[in-house]
Amino acid sequence: MLSGFTAVTQRGSARPGFQTPYKTQIKFMFSIRQFLGHDEKFFDLLEASAQQADSSVHHLVALLGKLEHHDSPASLDEFVHSRRKDKEITQELTEQLCKTFITPLEREDIQALAAALYKIPKTVEKIGERIVIFPGELHGRSFKKHLELLDQAAETVLAMVKELRKGTDVATAREKNARLQTIEGDADKLELELLRDLYHGEYDTKQIIFLRDLYELLEKVIDRCRDAGNIILQVVLKYS
Repeated sequence: MLSGFTAVTQRGSARPGFQTPYKTQIKFMFSIRQFLGHDEKFFDLLEASAQQADSSVHHLVALLGKLEHHDSPASLDEFVHSRRKDKEITQELTEQLCKTFITPLEREDIQALAAALYKIPKTVEKIGERIVIFPGELHGRSFKKHLELLDQAAETVLAMVKELRKGTDVATAREKNARLQTIEGDADKLELELLRDLYHGEYDTKQIIFLRDLYELLEKVIDRCRDAGNIILQVVLKYS
């Protein structure tokens, strides 16, 4: 008579109609866990977003490496995929925030971090677009310092996001955020050196405009990583 439930006979077998107390308890525990926001989906999505940001930087490193060795740039498919995938993750985070009553982190913090992470592959894609427009100007030009700083910044952000799940301590978060601040400061100095050479060197107007925009975008990617690190540190401090 009672559909949707399962009962247990004296021999322990189940028959349609009732449900064992043990199964009811398990389902209740999972429901409470989800209700209280202890499920892992938000950490999974944030880590996936940070991974896409890191992957987009790796695509850029590979592209600039090819140009340095006079190879022709490939298509922007990898950049577009990383940015679109990250956008899907950000949208999924927004939907989950609407469906979940209590979240493991404050909603504003999750939204702010997701937005900061999404800006990384979005900015990287803009760099790729600029390079494809005028790749000949970059053949043989060294981006070694840029590549090192970009890789360090993206890897640091990814590590900080992953540590949120297990509950990183304040000292570790401060140390990694300080590393990002140092990387960002080094990137600022590098940009100034390149702009100084650009404005005082033998370049035509078109080259100056193109390279100046490229240098600014490269520095902006590291700024995006720094912004994400600042948000993570604020979250850690809030829950310490």
